[in-house]
Amino acid sequence: MGTHLKFSTTCYPQTDGQTEVTNRTLGTLLRVLLKKNVKGWDEIFPHVEFAFNWAPSKASHLSLFQVVRGHNPRTPLDLTPISTPSKFSCEVEKRAKEIKELHA
Repeated sequence: MGTHLKFSTTCYPQTDGQTEVTNRTLGTLLRVLLKKNVKGWDEIFPHVEFAFNWAPSKASHLSLFQVVRGHNPRTPLDLTPISTPSKFSCEVEKRAKEIKELHA
């Protein structure tokens, strides 16, 4: 698969570029979602972690869930009934489409 193992020490996290990118991405997501309510980070972090693990990588086009488990877990959008569209499900589908367009 073309992967190479590189060792880094725990005392110098600067040498591990991927960890730095991941930490920066998670920090940015938390800042955007929390805005000024910094004390609520522990309540929102599981959602941020889920979103990060569910998003596909630009390099592999696979999410971390797909790499580890072979598939993405279901989300609340997967559980919305499509056959009987309600006001709520229509709004959810509209918002999901907007988010997908942002990430395209």
